[in-house]
Amino acid sequence: MINSLGRFIFCFLFCVLITTQPASAADSKPNVLFLICDDLNCDLGCYGHTQVQSPNIDQLAKQGVRFEHAYCQFPLCGPSRASFMTGMYPDQTLVHRNGIYIREHVPNVITMSQMFRNHGYFATRVGKIYHYNVPKHIGSGGHDDPYSWNQTFNPRGRDVDDEDQIFSLVPGSFGGTLSWLAAEGTDAEQTDGIAADIAIQQLKKFAESKEPFFLAVGLYRPHTPYVAPKNYFEKYPLDQIKVPQSPDGYLKTIPASARKSVTRKKNQVDLPDKLARQAIQAYYASITFADAQLGHILSALKETGLDENTIVVFTSDHGYHMGEHGHWQKTTLFENATHVPLIIAGPGVTAKGQTAAAPAEMVDFYPTLADLCGLKAPASVSGISQVPTLKDATAASRKTALTQYANGYSIRTPTFRYTEWGKNGSEGVELYDHKSDPAEMHNLANQAKTQKLRDELAQILHERIEQANVAPKGVKQITFENRRRVPKQK
Repeated sequence: MINSLGRFIFCFLFCVLITTQPASAADSKPNVLFLICDDLNCDLGCYGHTQVQSPNIDQLAKQGVRFEHAYCQFPLCGPSRASFMTGMYPDQTLVHRNGIYIREHVPNVITMSQMFRNHGYFATRVGKIYHYNVPKHIGSGGHDDPYSWNQTFNPRGRDVDDEDQIFSLVPGSFGGTLSWLAAEGTDAEQTDGIAADIAIQQLKKFAESKEPFFLAVGLYRPHTPYVAPKNYFEKYPLDQIKVPQSPDGYLKTIPASARKSVTRKKNQVDLPDKLARQAIQAYYASITFADAQLGHILSALKETGLDENTIVVFTSDHGYHMGEHGHWQKTTLFENATHVPLIIAGPGVTAKGQTAAAPAEMVDFYPTLADLCGLKAPASVSGISQVPTLKDATAASRKTALTQYANGYSIRTPTFRYTEWGKNGSEGVELYDHKSDPAEMHNLANQAKTQKLRDELAQILHERIEQANVAPKGVKQITFENRRRVPKQK
């Protein structure tokens, strides 16, 4: 009797001990750390740039999968961010310019972080995730979506207070104008330094609470004005800066709409060499400064032990020109403005340290993260999961990437870029072979020998455009025209 009772008590206590042990990383929900820079192109060490110093981003690439050919859906902050946060194309969100709250057009959409909230995650935003006017909205909520988050932080640093010291091609104009400052003070005083500190505190909090989290950290650099402590500028001597050059007569070789996209900022056309070098130096300095802040966050992730069960995504909202095609900043359909860095690491990513060559799109973030975390993305999401590629970098999750801007659409295959301006290319066509012309300086669209290839790519592009215009399931779309027809409330 005693022996039987003893065995029963032993078994009972053993079962209690097992069931009360802390859940292992494999048993708990994966967390998500979403890191995004603003206006960052692929001028990074891990993407083959020989000058820009980005050691922390490069190290992350060694721990996960680096996507060689990831593309935004719209090379402008507001439309791009609305797109990847909903997993929908710009023609589905109806956001084609800045300064729009996403629910003006899609009021009942379930955003990426909102989906995680709905599944028990604590969703936090630090800095810029949706559109902000930079630097005007730094320290505010900008055009944020409050339904996407449990908690938000709006850091504001001395870069805002030092605006009167910033050089600009147009005095007093910063966000859409080339402008820069080699700042006094420390990293920690800058807005992005403050954002990194906040993110670190949040990671420590989550490490203690064990609560599953979706933490999105949006840095403002290297968006104009290019502001970073002066020691980052010193890493890039002006005499070592190379300014891209376009051949004489180049603009005549591209359609009028493409020409308009690279010459629309008249005060930034044909920059004097000294100014061009200074702008590039400042941009590179801002990248390395941002990389340092990301390094602090990633170090804290490891120190807290959260790295074992946290999926890390690093990206930008679109690409960026620094003199290529004679253009500065964004809003073109060339590789420079459409190509984005993308690195994904953490649980479920088994192709560690590998590079994926197949195309990826930013709308893929949503279903990919849902898939990695065992969640089901809503039917409104148009992107596809890149998990097969994260497990085998040679697997092609998609064949092409689609980007649009103004009246143009462009697709990128592993080898070619094909662009049409106007309906069915009525206002011009571009074709570039990336094997022989990675800088996209030689438009092959007017050559008879490319006719068959153009027809094939045109068919693919038209199919992609049609797919990107399918009404999202379960999401109400409101156009500005429909809004104007709604009677005003008295």
